[in-house]
Amino acid sequence: MIEFKNVSASYDGELAVLNDVSFTVNDGDFVAFVGTNGAGKSTTMRLANGLLKPTAGEVLVDGVPTTALKTSELARRIGFLFQNPDRQICCNTVREELLFGFKALGEEGPAAEARVDAIIERFGFDATAEPYLLNRGTRQLLALASIIVLAPPTIILDEPTTGLDFRECVKVMEVVRELNEGGTTVVMVCHDMEVVGDFARRVIAMTAGRVVADGATFDVLRDGRVLKEAHILPPQVTEVSLMLGREEGCPRAVAAANTVPQMVQALAAARGVEATTVEVEAIG
Repeated sequence: MIEFKNVSASYDGELAVLNDVSFTVNDGDFVAFVGTNGAGKSTTMRLANGLLKPTAGEVLVDGVPTTALKTSELARRIGFLFQNPDRQICCNTVREELLFGFKALGEEGPAAEARVDAIIERFGFDATAEPYLLNRGTRQLLALASIIVLAPPTIILDEPTTGLDFRECVKVMEVVRELNEGGTTVVMVCHDMEVVGDFARRVIAMTAGRVVADGATFDVLRDGRVLKEAHILPPQVTEVSLMLGREEGCPRAVAAANTVPQMVQALAAARGVEATTVEVEAIG
């Protein structure tokens, strides 16, 4: 569990970046932080894993203030994926990269070797490959794998899909979904509302260093006040459903659709046809 209690923070004593922020991330959550650049999202993540200390209030991890935890203790509890994998990768081979965390924590040995072997097989990595010669998507997967192999109960992802094409994005996020379904708590900063809508179960919207909304994903992404205040747009299907919902006579299911399957089902029901018919017509 991660708790922020009336947290404020600034860099080098300058203007506050966060102002009196409070929220709780429960074990097993999948939370996305959204908002424009400068809203305070990345600062919040750095506070959550102890890279930054609050100037006021408390950040607690499993009930313990981050100010009372060593870096190594926080690393065991929270894994952090940076936006740019090249700032995280530091070894000459994939295998060395996956072993690096164990070495840093002083946990080398047969158990660590076995876990690295399992991760290499799971991701289909070439253990001898040079990380910096891999494409961007594979480097991002490697950075994520270097966190997963340590099995922290919580992972923080700072813009995990930046610079990835659609296939790479899906591959990374399906791994994240699988982790969450296995019990790992996921906290993610993301500007891509399509990714947020497809994967997150809860959204915290921020602007100007404060929280403006905290709730179920589509409760937040359908709230016009929040969208305006946080300067974000909803996923495309949600935006279409909101627009159609303002039209007189629009079926309730169409106005409430948030995903493509929901929209297809709603349109099919409105027309009294099978959903597959609507899909074929849309493709045609």
